[in-house]
Amino acid sequence: MAGHKDELACTYAALILHDDGSRVTAEKLKKIIKAAKIEVQPFWPNLFERVLADKNLDDLILNAGGSGGAAPSAPVATVAATNTTSTQPDKAKEKEKEKEKEKEEDKEVSDEDMGFDLFGME
Repeated sequence: MAGHKDELACTYAALILHDDGSRVTAEKLKKIIKAAKIEVQPFWPNLFERVLADKNLDDLILNAGGSGGAAPSAPVATVAATNTTSTQPDKAKEKEKEKEKEKEEDKEVSDEDMGFDLFGME
């Protein structure tokens, strides 16, 4: 579980640097992580620097899938972004539309619709 925390700390630090317009380097990542009073394994900032060195973070953020789960970390997003084809963005849009429809349907369903009345007032 510690690796997950380390990975998230580096991901957020990288996003902070990107938002600031700075280049993502291991030293800058370490500085932000230290300022946040988080300890990570020493290899994580170096790994993130190497993985993100030649990547466009805007593309990674925009193409990082829409799984609806926890935010993916940068190395996972890197793999996803480098393996995309022209049909995958269309599929991602379709999945997103399906999820929106499901959310709308979930909102429409109430306890009364399912025959459940908590207080017996029916």
